[in-house]
Amino acid sequence: MPRRSPDAPRTGTPADFLVVGLGNPGDQYVRTRHNVGTDVVEILAARHGARLRKGKERALVDEVRLGPARVALAVPTTYMNDSGDAVRRLVHRYGVEVAGVIVVHDELDLPLAALKLKAGGGLAGHNGLRSIKHHLHDDGFLRVRIGIGKPPSREQGANHVLDRFSKRDRTEIEVTLEQAADAVEAIVADGIDAAMNRYN
Repeated sequence: MPRRSPDAPRTGTPADFLVVGLGNPGDQYVRTRHNVGTDVVEILAARHGARLRKGKERALVDEVRLGPARVALAVPTTYMNDSGDAVRRLVHRYGVEVAGVIVVHDELDLPLAALKLKAGGGLAGHNGLRSIKHHLHDDGFLRVRIGIGKPPSREQGANHVLDRFSKRDRTEIEVTLEQAADAVEAIVADGIDAAMNRYN
């Protein structure tokens, strides 16, 4: 049975899903490797006529209907390492079960432009996921993982995630971003197991 985050009562009409695209705010981070989650939520917003607006939850947010499901789309305006604060506030606003939170994020451990879905589990050293688990007291949220490839060395990890893609890599990653948006829609429509069977 999905568990609701215990910190605060629900304050709005319940949503079925909350889709969160991780990234860093500011023009200097636009289209960087670390912001692919943000890119996917922006694709979903464009597809479904949403306008992401600044809310009280430290995020840009709007709601859409995907079939019968009510879905909140959100991009935290916190930095990556504090994403969980925005997610916690959004969970409370929309009354979403933890198992209905879909986090779209970059993944160093996956090859460039690979796409994998996951329900719960480890954090793979990702600071945004770590912050979300800390604030929700639960790691059972769903993940749409987009591969950005490993840096040449461990020391270059921070620079790697904050760099932009080369022109060739950007062409490849754009295809994956559209597929990741498709995968989110598949999770909402058919459930995580069916979506994993299709996209993993």
